[in-house]
Amino acid sequence: MALCSMTGTDAWSFPVERPNILFIAVDDLRPELGCYGIPHAQSPHLDRFAKTAVTFQKHFVQVPTCGASRFAMLTGQSPLQSGALGNQSLYQGKTRLRSNEGVAAQTFPELFRRNGYETVCIGKISHTPDGKVFNYDGTGDGRSELPHAWDQFATPYGPWKRGWGTFFAYEAGRHREDGSGHKDLMEFTAKTDDALPDGMMATAAIEKLAELKSLRLETGKPFLMGLGFFKPHLPWVATEADWKAFADVEITPPNEPSKLNSEWFHNSGEFYKYRVPWKKTRPLSLSDRMSSKRAYLACVRYVDRQIGRVLNSLDELDLAEDTIVVVWGDHGWHLGESAIWGKHSPFDRSLNSVLMIRVPGVSKPNHQCDELVESTDLYPTLMAACRLETTETAFPLDGFSLLPLLQGGEQPLREAALSMFGKGFTLRSKTHRLIGKNKDLWTSEHGEAKAGPMEFYNLTKTIDPVANVIDSEPDALDKFKAEWPRKKIQK
Repeated sequence: MALCSMTGTDAWSFPVERPNILFIAVDDLRPELGCYGIPHAQSPHLDRFAKTAVTFQKHFVQVPTCGASRFAMLTGQSPLQSGALGNQSLYQGKTRLRSNEGVAAQTFPELFRRNGYETVCIGKISHTPDGKVFNYDGTGDGRSELPHAWDQFATPYGPWKRGWGTFFAYEAGRHREDGSGHKDLMEFTAKTDDALPDGMMATAAIEKLAELKSLRLETGKPFLMGLGFFKPHLPWVATEADWKAFADVEITPPNEPSKLNSEWFHNSGEFYKYRVPWKKTRPLSLSDRMSSKRAYLACVRYVDRQIGRVLNSLDELDLAEDTIVVVWGDHGWHLGESAIWGKHSPFDRSLNSVLMIRVPGVSKPNHQCDELVESTDLYPTLMAACRLETTETAFPLDGFSLLPLLQGGEQPLREAALSMFGKGFTLRSKTHRLIGKNKDLWTSEHGEAKAGPMEFYNLTKTIDPVANVIDSEPDALDKFKAEWPRKKIQK
């Protein structure tokens, strides 16, 4: 499906030997930022970072749910190869990662650890909120979700005492899974950043960066820090100041808010199971849609500030010139578009997420890249940028190095980005999206694609699906045929 293969590094000039890596993952962060052209967003810290980095406008995740999206990113595998489509894919079922050390590196943090990096996990990098396998109720054996990946687990728990408590947190140690029935959609009562988990994680990361700098000065050992923030994932909880900051801001209403006539429409079950401060209706009234969008934006403002604190510490510690920084959203989120509130759809709002990368001395500052890229590209990109000596991976990597694009190149990597969800399969070109069921799109090695009920959307005017053009744009559809997969999903 690609136009070019992974690019070598011989022609590249790297100012840093064995650079550090700060990998920042943000849950449910769609491109609702100023640097992505959203005027009502308040994201000054990420906007400032974007001026030093490359911002990818057409970055698509492989599965629009947390665990499976992170599986693809961490292992470099498309779900077409791995079959990993569920939140627990990393540690349950046939796709679970092997715990023995006899296999090659299964994830990129493990590969970097094998190459002598000190690896640190703070927050949600894999599916669980601290990298340890526990259930929502606290049961579980606490093993590493990513075998042999992390030297240190450094997620602070504060009054919430455990990982899933911090993830579903309200102020003062309360959380959705504590048995007390806390299920408010939003809460904006905290007075300080560190009264909530993401603030605590930013503080922990800043302290850890100072320790890692000392370690490198003493031993020469570089570091890989995975720092995974929770907001703007539900429930929408941030500080009182973040909510008030949007009191007089004109927020654009959701685009195309009418219910979509599509097999892939869903009823926003995750969103509607929370208690709301208004009468529950479907669809939401305009006033309630605006309150919900305001709450999401308040959480984005809060997490932007935490990321800013950590990035400022890189500068203050004189680490910025020695450290690759990646900011990655694990998937997008519908904010009322198509009458959907949440992820779990094969549409752009679920699959298009934030990706910004800064490789000192390599990436072109303040560059907006419009080429199609996937989360599977991150693994080979980091491998190439750091010129690792040990490169054996347990799985073939499906992505491609983004180094040419980071320098401002315009050669496309692929004709279409591939994503899957449940029984759905979807391809996104620069102008269209094709959606169908897996069984309808499977082909033999040399056979033709099976014709089944499919949806085809022209996205040149809006990225939201409006009209199925499967019958009215046959020429555009024909261009997709060469991109249809030539093998079944692995079982």
